[in-house]
Amino acid sequence: MLFQVGGQGTRPTFFEMAAAQQLPASLRAALTYSLGVFALRRPLLHKVLDYDDEFFALLMMVLETHSLRTTDASFSESLYGLRRRAVKITHKKHSSNMESNDRIQHSGLEKHQKVISVAFLVVLPYLKSKLHSIYNKEREASLQASLWGHDDDRLDDSNFLLDPGESSHSQVESLRVEGSSLTHMKKRIMAIIAACYPWIHATNEGLSFAYQLLYLLDATGFYGPGLHALGVHVCRATGQELMDSSSRISRIRSRELERLRGPPWLKAVQRVLLSCMYTTLDYAQTGLIAAVFFFKMMEWWYQSAEERMSAPTVYPPPPPPPPPKVAEDGIPLPPNRTLCPLCSQKRVNPSVVAVSGFVFCYACIFKYVSQYKRCPVTLMPATVEHIRRLFHDL
Repeated sequence: MLFQVGGQGTRPTFFEMAAAQQLPASLRAALTYSLGVFALRRPLLHKVLDYDDEFFALLMMVLETHSLRTTDASFSESLYGLRRRAVKITHKKHSSNMESNDRIQHSGLEKHQKVISVAFLVVLPYLKSKLHSIYNKEREASLQASLWGHDDDRLDDSNFLLDPGESSHSQVESLRVEGSSLTHMKKRIMAIIAACYPWIHATNEGLSFAYQLLYLLDATGFYGPGLHALGVHVCRATGQELMDSSSRISRIRSRELERLRGPPWLKAVQRVLLSCMYTTLDYAQTGLIAAVFFFKMMEWWYQSAEERMSAPTVYPPPPPPPPPKVAEDGIPLPPNRTLCPLCSQKRVNPSVVAVSGFVFCYACIFKYVSQYKRCPVTLMPATVEHIRRLFHDL
């Protein structure tokens, strides 16, 4: 799953960085969709969907912590063969012309940089998702209030939890006032968040766009403001770095196994648990990416099937109804279709009787229907409103 390891230079392309940045969002969408599909048969999974932000944040914290600890890269960056390197700028002065040149040196991440990286990769997106949900709720509430007005006559929950026979009036009143003050404070905080979130979001998106544009134009080595705040560059991994990361993982795991304490049976259980955890983490990247492609394919497949099932079926046009029968006491039809059955002359201003479909001269059929209230051929009841002019005598 590594791309362009040791390619042209150590600086990743803009498309590599964009793909690495968008991967967590795609992973979350795939996991949410898969949990939604499984929740149709297992209703208990609906509780997980109610806390999808917390569930995904916990999952990404485990993955990001393990990835930064073993590879000095985030989960998505390690998939693209990228590594994070701390930036150190050294100043060199030439004695001849007294000009100073800044030289950038890369080194491995320190512990505090890894901790702050986890905060930028997990905590900040989680807070952003929560703020976005609060903003949407407040926006819907404001729209409903503008349409239906404020509903201030609701009863507090404390009124239903207290028994008037067991609690005094003063306790009820104090709890009601306290509950109303807390509710009012909560509403004020929500309103402040809803008012400030658009500006925070716009500022964040504007800074991200500016950094990405500068990175695309090769004017900076930082792809985003978070990397600039950390003082970290993202570089391509070399073959030697991959070998070093593998040996470092082996050393870390061997040290963790040596630190096991307790009786032999407890050490055996701990070794089994650690082995299972190591195996899960080793195949987590490949497994999650495979799950993304699998569930995206399933989503496309079921969506296509639903579209095919919901598409309207095109049926052939029905055959025309049989012509009405001529009544025994009705006027017989002339052998020539261009003649009027009433006057036996060529039709003038041809008009049709809608109830039967036969064509006559307009004057002839109007006079006959006005007098007898029926079709002269089929003797079906008709009125002058059933007469329709034809502008092409076929």
